[in-house]
Amino acid sequence: MLGTGHAAMQAAQTLRGKADAVTVTYGDMPLLRNETLKALVDLYQTEAQQDRPAVAMLTVIRNDSQGFGRIVRDGAGNVLAIVEEADCTPEQKAIKELNPGIYCFDAEWLWENLPKVPVSKKGEYYLTDMVAIAVAQGRRVVTTLVAEDEVNGINTRVHLANAEAVMRARILERLMLSGVTILDPASTYIDDTVEIGQDSLILPGTLLQGNTTIGKDCEIGPNSRIVDSQIQDGCRVTYSYVEGARMDSHSEIGPFGRLRSGAHLGEGVHMGNFGEVKNSYLGPGTKMGHFSYIGDTQIEGDANIGAGTITCNYDGKKKHKTRIGKGVFLGSDTLLVAPLELGENASTGAGAVVTKDVPANTLVYGVPARPAQSKMADKALSEENKD
Repeated sequence: MLGTGHAAMQAAQTLRGKADAVTVTYGDMPLLRNETLKALVDLYQTEAQQDRPAVAMLTVIRNDSQGFGRIVRDGAGNVLAIVEEADCTPEQKAIKELNPGIYCFDAEWLWENLPKVPVSKKGEYYLTDMVAIAVAQGRRVVTTLVAEDEVNGINTRVHLANAEAVMRARILERLMLSGVTILDPASTYIDDTVEIGQDSLILPGTLLQGNTTIGKDCEIGPNSRIVDSQIQDGCRVTYSYVEGARMDSHSEIGPFGRLRSGAHLGEGVHMGNFGEVKNSYLGPGTKMGHFSYIGDTQIEGDANIGAGTITCNYDGKKKHKTRIGKGVFLGSDTLLVAPLELGENASTGAGAVVTKDVPANTLVYGVPARPAQSKMADKALSEENKD
């Protein structure tokens, strides 16, 4: 592209004859608000009812020019021209009213006069020259001020970091005004796509990202990250990482827990420290205290997952499913070798390696795990063989 004027010319074929007004903005001003653009268009339309201006434009007053052109006015305050910073005299460089490059043009006038923009010393066409053209034709140019933080251009990583800080502050302010308590905004990072219910508490060091929803009366953090997940009312996430997961009401995780993609904690589920769940459903009332891994598993509810329980769901080639019935009790250090199914109220002894399905209301233990009566039979057979 040969400058901003040349860029605007590219839209002529598409827009000519299809709109009464044309709004032009830079593409590197992410902080510009919709309300500001609407106010600019309203200014143009209001003025048009009396004496239609050729241009309505935003201006900003600040010390850091950031390379913007200067607004030159006459003694009566009328805009005469925009002078690019590179072309400014020392006196013009001292002007604090700047041009952020955001306009609303009379469309018919714009397309008719764009070809009149002269070539600059750099071989470019400056859209800013449209202001001088309008003034020379006796057409009016009207302006309105814009807040300084809305028109920070992004030219360096420093500018990007500054813009992100402003956007983050806006997001947090909106959430706090809606009834969310954010204990330390300076250490909290929340995407604009995140929704949070009233009376939820967000503690320091929390990152909420992507398509995430947090319900009412939740406590999130400290030092937790939640990405693309749905957290219902009354949940708690403490020092934990949740990604692509769902937590039903009054469930909790942490400290130091992880929910991976496809994890779903049912209502009232407790998942303690150093636990991990992937592509699994833990039914209502299930308790998973600590140091356990549950993968590719369906748990009906009210189960106890003992410390150190591991679902061995991968055989080196395929993932396999484990199904755990309601009320199952898994002793500490139980290994569940999938595919596997445990019936309602089944239980395992500590250290059991379960390789076969367990019927309902049955206790298994040992390596490999077998029902208690089978163990007794094996012992009796062994005694007979000794005789």
